[in-house]
Amino acid sequence: MGKLVHGVSTVGAVSFLLLTLASRRSQRARFYLNSILCVISMALSSSIGVVCGLVLSLFPGKRFNVNYIVARSFHFFMKPLIGMYVEVEGEEHLKRRPAIMVGNHQSSIDTLYLGRMFPVNSIIMAKKELKWVPFLGQFMMLSGSAFIDRKSRASAIKTMNATGEHMRKNNLMLFVFPEGTRSNLSTPDMLPFKKGAFHLAVQTQLPIIPMVCENYHRLFDSKTRFEPGKIRLKILPPIETTGMTEKDVDMLCNTVREKMLSQLLSYANDVKQQKIEASSDSSGTSSSVNTRALPGLSARF
Repeated sequence: MGKLVHGVSTVGAVSFLLLTLASRRSQRARFYLNSILCVISMALSSSIGVVCGLVLSLFPGKRFNVNYIVARSFHFFMKPLIGMYVEVEGEEHLKRRPAIMVGNHQSSIDTLYLGRMFPVNSIIMAKKELKWVPFLGQFMMLSGSAFIDRKSRASAIKTMNATGEHMRKNNLMLFVFPEGTRSNLSTPDMLPFKKGAFHLAVQTQLPIIPMVCENYHRLFDSKTRFEPGKIRLKILPPIETTGMTEKDVDMLCNTVREKMLSQLLSYANDVKQQKIEASSDSSGTSSSVNTRALPGLSARF
């Protein structure tokens, strides 16, 4: 048994080394390498979350910092390992609390932008199925996250009501992906918004703080491309809900979505302009990836 484990470990180590070496020249190899490193980063961050959740739950009110610790840990691991990081504008808007934060949802690595901006004393609203994901579900439960049963309207409303009271009582921030699922879009767009977060905002009279992560399909497409690079995130000014009623929910939802989409398109125009400038500066030189300039693990070998 010992020889078998040793043999498997040796093959695994050699395979990983070869994959790392190949990643300097091959986009496909970089995709597989960075996907492995991303999973490792998620596992490490979630494990940290479970441990912190168990410890912080012994101190009143401290468990609400678990999401902050896990999010920052994930960004901490991803930047040196993969070379992917987030630059934030508008963090001063997060000083307003309690409030409901909403952000666009492109893929599984949106956790990276949460890792860069997630404030202390914050919780997440997520679908109840995530409860059973190893490590991830456990730390989310320990952190006080709100789990929504999307198949039961009555259960969802009950959870919303409890979440609103919970936020007020503990001065918490709540983060929600209003699209409800990953868009996986290659273009700067979003899926239609679900209205749960906006019903909650009106019910509690708490402000909505929109945040927009630029479309990063050029770096990650979940199938063949996982490249290092900078991702921009802008936190928009809070949108007040004081005085609004249930009749205003649709208007509030549309207003927030329009503001977010406008910023998403602005980011896309910036990227397009940068490509035009880079193309004119290159004067016909090769547009292949500069392997010597690759950040992350690929640059270490």
